[in-house]
Amino acid sequence: MKYNAHVSSSRRKQRKAHFLAPSSVRRKLMTAPLSKELRQKYNVRSMPIRKDDEVQITRGQYKSQQLAKVISVYRKRWVIYVERVQREKANGTTVPVGISASKVEISKLKLDKDRRAILERKDRSKKKTDKGKITEEEAMAAE
Repeated sequence: MKYNAHVSSSRRKQRKAHFLAPSSVRRKLMTAPLSKELRQKYNVRSMPIRKDDEVQITRGQYKSQQLAKVISVYRKRWVIYVERVQREKANGTTVPVGISASKVEISKLKLDKDRRAILERKDRSKKKTDKGKITEEEAMAAE
């Protein structure tokens, strides 16, 4: 059963919404998983990728064990550009190769005030409190 009338179940409309998404929405869609160490440290599974993060490519032709810095995040093309990942064109010039954000693993985060706040908010280890719930004993004491 559909709970929200403003969200479509149609594959056609979902694809349209995905490919016509604005940059602010694409940021959330272009997330990458964190490395095991970072996952342990922050209790967060993935983060939206940004320039100056250090990543390790996990899939495809350019897969490697080395860390490389993200040069730019090209949201319009759904790709990220990474240091030292380039190819030579027929005329001899080198161009960076776009890599999908989901095919990399973030190994080092560029932390600033906003990014720390996101990590704090997404931290899954925090004990979830029952918001507004009153126990039976508290109800009896109030009477």
